[in-house]
Amino acid sequence: MKNLTEYLDSYANRIRADLERKDAAREKVLPLCRELIRYASITIRAIHRQEFEEARRLLEEGKKVRESLAKAVLEWSDLSSHGFVKDAQKEYTEANAVFALVTGQPLPDPDDLKVDYGAYLNGLGDTVGELRRYILDSMRHGDLTNYEEILTAMDDIYTTLVTMDFPDAVTGGLRHTTDQVRGILEKTRGDITLAVTQNRLETKLSEHPVK
Repeated sequence: MKNLTEYLDSYANRIRADLERKDAAREKVLPLCRELIRYASITIRAIHRQEFEEARRLLEEGKKVRESLAKAVLEWSDLSSHGFVKDAQKEYTEANAVFALVTGQPLPDPDDLKVDYGAYLNGLGDTVGELRRYILDSMRHGDLTNYEEILTAMDDIYTTLVTMDFPDAVTGGLRHTTDQVRGILEKTRGDITLAVTQNRLETKLSEHPVK
């Protein structure tokens, strides 16, 4: 009969081999997550600069990284639930959603993006913040042409997020994201109302100059 040491050695060898495979898969996944987040970041920067063709190209490059990430995660499926993977998917969702909504295209489907649903919802929440920034940048340049469409998109996203009444453990902390979205939406409405009122006043003054 085996003694305790022999049992432990047998179990430890099996466990060690398993953990080594998991660690090797993790070492592949982490750089891809960082790269996907980087592509998302520079895509959004290009959008704010209104460099839309460059943003489109970066999204295509990001898609290749996302595909590589999906393959790497398959080597150890447990990694798909880790925060760094979901964070990368969230940033990827945000970049695609901002591009679509700013350029008047349909909102991307989470199944087409191949991202976790919780990451997708949180990515939409972060999208609202970037849309606010886009509106404010446009207003600073005197452009009030498409603020209504973008504000409506922000409101639609918020309306959807508040219906996702599930524990944070399921949604990845969506409740906090939704609360932030509400605040951003209220501030943006106020900023737009002020800008439109000021614009109308300036137009009237230009039409009827003081003599």
